[in-house]
Amino acid sequence: MSKTMIMDHPLVQHKVSLLRNKNTGTKEFKELVCELATLLCYEATRDLPTEEVEIETPIAVAKTRMLSGRKLALVPILRAGLGMVDGMLALIPAAKVGHIGMYRNEETLEPVEYYCKLPDDIAEREVIVLDPMLATGGSAVDAITQIKKRGAKSIKFIGIIAAPEGMQRLQEAHPDVDIYVAAMDEKLNENGYIVPGLGDAGDRIFGTK
Repeated sequence: MSKTMIMDHPLVQHKVSLLRNKNTGTKEFKELVCELATLLCYEATRDLPTEEVEIETPIAVAKTRMLSGRKLALVPILRAGLGMVDGMLALIPAAKVGHIGMYRNEETLEPVEYYCKLPDDIAEREVIVLDPMLATGGSAVDAITQIKKRGAKSIKFIGIIAAPEGMQRLQEAHPDVDIYVAAMDEKLNENGYIVPGLGDAGDRIFGTK
């Protein structure tokens, strides 16, 4: 059974508040997205398997634990998901990074895929899909569908802000995928933007309009 976690940690909530502020500039916004990705990564990797090993310290031999089992792959949804990659790699530097490119049809609000490049051994990896905003849920659902078609079986989704509509759509389409977000907002507006949200995450990360 998959799980959904909305992180209520004080540091997470503080940084989300700074992200929401329309006066937060591109440089600070980018840094905050990176920091939040690191904090969310910490929680999302809590269940990674470990094995006991022997390490020789300067004092004595110690029995301690290190990661074992499956390797990791990060798959940001372009382009906003790119802003989360460095924050994740700060904790899991050995992870491979794939990319899925999607844009939203402004009339139907549905995602259109234009690029997909994943590690060859994606089926053997624990996959973490990254996108700051879980709005309609269309991009996340479609990205995870494409990743599953390529053989991946263990997938998690990490976002920063979610709308109830997107959360429900992702849960219904992929009930086996664990979801980690920093905040659950009120609703989507008629244009498919999260309210109160933080605007367009991609534009704010990359300084575009």
